[in-house]
Amino acid sequence: MQPGDSHWHSDVQAPLQVENAASVAWDMEADFVVVGFGGAGATAALEAREQGLSVVALDQGEGGGSTLASGGIFYAGGGTKIQQEVGEDDTPENMFAYLKIETQGVVGDATLMRFCQDSAANVDWLMRHGVKFSGPVWKQKTSYPSVEYFMYHSDNSLLPTSTALASPAARGHRGKIQKGKSAVNLGDSIYLPLRDSALASGVVLERKTAARQLIVDADGAVIGVRALQLPAETAAYREHAKCLARADLITKLYPFFLPGAPVVHRLADRQLAGAKALEDGERVWRTYRARRGLCLSAGGFVFNRGMMAHHCPSFAAGMPLGTRGDDGSGIRLGQSVGGAVERMERASAWRFLNPPSAFSQGIIVDARGARFVNESTYGATIGAAMEELADGKGWLILSSQLVREAWRQIAPGKVLPFQQQLAALNLLFAKRRAESPEALCRKFGFDERTFRQTLGDYARAAKGEIEDAFHKPAEDIRELVPPFHVMDVSVAAKLMPCTVLTVGGLVVNEDTGQARRPDGREIPGLYAAGRTAVGIPSHLYVSGLSIADCVFSGRRAARHAAAH
Repeated sequence: MQPGDSHWHSDVQAPLQVENAASVAWDMEADFVVVGFGGAGATAALEAREQGLSVVALDQGEGGGSTLASGGIFYAGGGTKIQQEVGEDDTPENMFAYLKIETQGVVGDATLMRFCQDSAANVDWLMRHGVKFSGPVWKQKTSYPSVEYFMYHSDNSLLPTSTALASPAARGHRGKIQKGKSAVNLGDSIYLPLRDSALASGVVLERKTAARQLIVDADGAVIGVRALQLPAETAAYREHAKCLARADLITKLYPFFLPGAPVVHRLADRQLAGAKALEDGERVWRTYRARRGLCLSAGGFVFNRGMMAHHCPSFAAGMPLGTRGDDGSGIRLGQSVGGAVERMERASAWRFLNPPSAFSQGIIVDARGARFVNESTYGATIGAAMEELADGKGWLILSSQLVREAWRQIAPGKVLPFQQQLAALNLLFAKRRAESPEALCRKFGFDERTFRQTLGDYARAAKGEIEDAFHKPAEDIRELVPPFHVMDVSVAAKLMPCTVLTVGGLVVNEDTGQARRPDGREIPGLYAAGRTAVGIPSHLYVSGLSIADCVFSGRRAARHAAAH
């Protein structure tokens, strides 16, 4: 795919080809240019400075990206300093054995092992740059622990199917920061120390600068980039920031799944339109030379609705997870010079159930009334199964006893506010009751024979008569008796948002981070990192794995550019 194609859906232009670098009037030059200054970009820039390169970083916003907007989880193991302090036994080999289950060959074994072997050192590197990690450790299964805990099992490592192959170890390292009971926008615990270290080291950050066109020489090597910049210290720059801040405040105070949200969000849309008008009228072109290499680290494309509709339409109904900067521009820049892409049709949909744990003790069925997943698995595992096996559809079925337990489990002070609010919202307004299997099947269109078989098998597993077909732990199985309580947990469920992020991107040389063409040849001068590239989380995501891959891939690209 190239600029001008009907499904391009991007402002990225075809590359500007010049004879050589001397034929361009550069506005700024550096050894290494980074496009996108989130977790991967800040890492690549900082590592490049430590390797002795001069660095200019461009970001179409203020920097931070999805890393800043995240829950601040860094997936690490193999015996990190923090694991040792809290008594979690782990080795790189054990971590590798577990991640082999989740990654399913998305990267080569040598790359995955290197990721595991480098993991503890990457934690040390982050801590040297001011990131704080610590215990205590939360040892039970959960989508996100209480704010008093800073390490937990952010994956499926506690499930029997995993413990049969690898010893469980808590690897979710949460950056040490507290904002009351909030579990969102905690990524500043990781991003801000990285950003501050990078800037202190001499990285030049060009904010509100949107890369639009790569510059290549006569041999096809990437030597720079053209970008549209809203000049700093101007009235337009300040008003642009205010428009975006107002739009973000509106959407934060009134989330899209609340009744009447489309009407309220028109106010946010007007603010975004004002910001767009300022961009169209006030931005100027700037050219940046990259003497040693250019790294694309501008995130994924979940906020580009055209790309979502074309590449992974079944995920388009989910709640985008990331920031407006996840518009696919980094991927499109790579493609514009012949970069190959993979897994563009794949996204990670997070259907979290626990807490309350009572939800995960019920069953999720498809449109026929059949189970298709272990309900106690990590949310992205449930979401992946829902997409691959159930056409994005799913209904959670509980008994009255489980409903009562769910209310007790989300009592004030027992879970985080957002977990309490979402569970209560669905228990109050999304739950539907059916007095019998026949009534339930009529109401939801399930095949009665299939559903009765599902109920029967689950009841026998609850009594210990048979092993659960999906290897659900015995302690998570409860016999379901009428009356039944049903909630829509589909990807498109309105009151239980299913968050989605894209995991496909540019194909890179796994040893160097260089972007590759479809025939496997590297594109001289071009690197990719983070969610702009295919990486460790590009098959199945677990919490913290993306930021960990940002650090791994960002450092990899910078080291190669410095050495070559």
